[in-house]
Amino acid sequence: MKFPLTSLVGVMLVSSSPSQANEQKSMEPEHFVISYEKALATQEWGKVAPLIHPDCTVTFSNGSCHKGKTEVQAAFQRNFDAIENEKYSITELHWVIRNKDFAVFTYSFAWSGVIAGEQASGAGRGTSTIVRGNTSWQLVSEHLGPQA
Repeated sequence: MKFPLTSLVGVMLVSSSPSQANEQKSMEPEHFVISYEKALATQEWGKVAPLIHPDCTVTFSNGSCHKGKTEVQAAFQRNFDAIENEKYSITELHWVIRNKDFAVFTYSFAWSGVIAGEQASGAGRGTSTIVRGNTSWQLVSEHLGPQA
């Protein structure tokens, strides 16, 4: 899955050491979106799992709702297994609210890939909520729906 966000995010950090700067950068909500992009691109649950909160709820644009990390894992894994050569993009990122503990953002998304030997694609709008733990952000809610 591919999100063309890396070029949109530039976080300036001032610190006394590179490791402190990296730690502070990892605490920015934008960094979560970039990490999520990279993890999804691998189509490996092991890379995505650390970014998912144990109580996460994900609703796909087909209306299916997956509650808790175990259900979310099963849903993501089905997609990873079903869609070959998937490309995923997110545009029109808008931060609804951001503070030190949580953030909400909306976006447009599009995907394409091969399902059962046939080219397939889709697009829509998304809203996600992330919460900050001790050292990183995690997805607690994601709702994907049709285009407005």
